[in-house]
Amino acid sequence: MTASDNSTPKNIASFLEKNKGKRVFAEHEVKMFLKSMGLSVPNGIFVPKERLLSVLTSQFSLLSYPLAAKVSSAKITSKSDVRGIRLGLKNDAELNKAVSELLEIEHAEGVLVEEMAPDGVEVIIGGVTDKQFGPVVMFGLGGVFVELFKDIAFALAPLKEKDALWLIQQIKGYKLLEGFRGKAAVDKDALIKAILTVSEIMASGSIEEIDLNPVALYPKGVMVLDAKMKLI
Repeated sequence: MTASDNSTPKNIASFLEKNKGKRVFAEHEVKMFLKSMGLSVPNGIFVPKERLLSVLTSQFSLLSYPLAAKVSSAKITSKSDVRGIRLGLKNDAELNKAVSELLEIEHAEGVLVEEMAPDGVEVIIGGVTDKQFGPVVMFGLGGVFVELFKDIAFALAPLKEKDALWLIQQIKGYKLLEGFRGKAAVDKDALIKAILTVSEIMASGSIEEIDLNPVALYPKGVMVLDAKMKLI
């Protein structure tokens, strides 16, 4: 198994070329990039602040309720801190109210509206360019568990498949991935592919930091639910 096909370096180069002079990216921009790299993200629509909400209402019909709405801005580091997330929106009225409220948040560039993803095992996949060691890939339990348990492991990029498997096996919560108390095991092949994709992104030498948290793991497939990225 490989991280991707021969188009992967081209996709990275193309993204960097299109975004010359830009350093920090909003969630929807990172997700579009990750999608081009072959990773799954929720179906969604980005609502720019300058667009009239009424113009975009017809586009929302392409999505299936329940929906999530999140403030989008390269300047907002934590959506939770600014109350910038609305989950479980069940109809047009709730969605329009949520979008209108989120657009009023300071520094809001727009709102990302997405289909709610099914519950899965949440992990974090990330990377950072260390001054001493160079590009490093990180893996661990995601969501609130990152802060509570700090159950994470690190490896130097670029990684091969065996390295990604080793990284997965280093965390204390590995049993959750194998299937725990009757729950099905997660799709390790899809998880390894996601880790190798992040490894390739980091190995490009242009990324200061990438943070995919949470990434939902399922018995078949994985999905990136939130994403941040900063260039060097």
